[in-house]
Amino acid sequence: MLVFKFGGASVKDAGGIVNLANVVKKYDGNQLLIVVSAMGKTTNALEKLTKAYVGQDDEVHAIFDEIKKYHYDIIEQLFEPSDAIFNDVANTFVEIDWVIEEEPHDDYDFIYDQIVSIGELVSTRIVGAYLNKAGIKSQWLDVRGYIHTDNTYREGIVQWDKTKASISAEIPALLQKGIVVTQGFLGGTSENFTTTLGREGSDYTASIFASCLGAESVTTWKDVPGVLNADPKFFKDTIKFDELSYSEAIEMTYYGATVIHPKTIKPLQNAKIPLLVKPFTAPDEPGTVIKENGQNIFLKPVIILKQNQVLLSLSAKDYSFISENHLSDIFGMFATSQAKVNMMQTSALSFTVCIDFYEDRFKKLLKSLGQDFSVKYNEGLSLITVRHYSAESLNELKVNKTILMEQLSRNTIQMVVK
Repeated sequence: MLVFKFGGASVKDAGGIVNLANVVKKYDGNQLLIVVSAMGKTTNALEKLTKAYVGQDDEVHAIFDEIKKYHYDIIEQLFEPSDAIFNDVANTFVEIDWVIEEEPHDDYDFIYDQIVSIGELVSTRIVGAYLNKAGIKSQWLDVRGYIHTDNTYREGIVQWDKTKASISAEIPALLQKGIVVTQGFLGGTSENFTTTLGREGSDYTASIFASCLGAESVTTWKDVPGVLNADPKFFKDTIKFDELSYSEAIEMTYYGATVIHPKTIKPLQNAKIPLLVKPFTAPDEPGTVIKENGQNIFLKPVIILKQNQVLLSLSAKDYSFISENHLSDIFGMFATSQAKVNMMQTSALSFTVCIDFYEDRFKKLLKSLGQDFSVKYNEGLSLITVRHYSAESLNELKVNKTILMEQLSRNTIQMVVK
């Protein structure tokens, strides 16, 4: 039994969906569960829609119409006008209509999950319908009834026992009847509300299903040839890893490597299930395999760039030392505000930390911190993490950059830069 995950880039247009079907055909005879992300940049567009709705912006309906048009343009290239997929997609988009016709009253993160989740629900409807049209028997599955989470919206925490029971009770029988197509990124609460698992969480979804089903492997299909030492959008002359160990992959994702979601590896490591990262444009190429005894060969340093960072410096208003009690209070506020800490340093009178910037969460965090601490911060920064570095590679990365904070260990260096 195999688990495949197709990201947004692989289904961004009609040609991508046709290619997905061609890839799937190569695995005829295998039991196959397919996890699909929202199409193209739909998640970004739905985030924009959510923000406009909460702010009661006049552009709400224009943004929504553009999202619908993007999907209907793809459908029209793949299906006859009379196909049932048009109604299926329209009925799914109605869920957003129900939300935006009322004034916003709920918590922002709750609203976010109810709107943004529609991207995956629509994309999987389209992919499932096209697979059946192409003669590949498939069934659409609503993941929200199988991956159970708590009520932490935008960062749903998986309730593993309940999730495993649901998946193992029903999915094996479905796989015997044909391919199962389901959504990445999503979960469901006991009150039947939708949660999301964190941005780029579809990889994590695939690993959850694989772990619960005892899959032979997980393959995540990407627009790159495999796991690279750096993001080719920002760095030249990148190289591909043929193999990586689970532990090295976990380190890379922890520091922000976007090719794999940070939570993906652990369920696979526990079950000893290999993860393959392969190019969807060249499915016969080997890609990268991440496994228990994967060989880590570093011909070049691993460079991980995280943009849109904030550097916060805190000091006690009474000029007291930063003590363990202060740190306990600070991290409690970070946890409540769902702020992701990427790097930190402590001195006698200050605590400095680099975090991901999410406007709504950051405002909440500043309000909490401001009660007891003096706060200074810089926005619009980048965090560069280099593993298995050399002096030469560090010198190249520092050219024309102002370094605001730096940390060095045996294998890793981190720099907050402007």
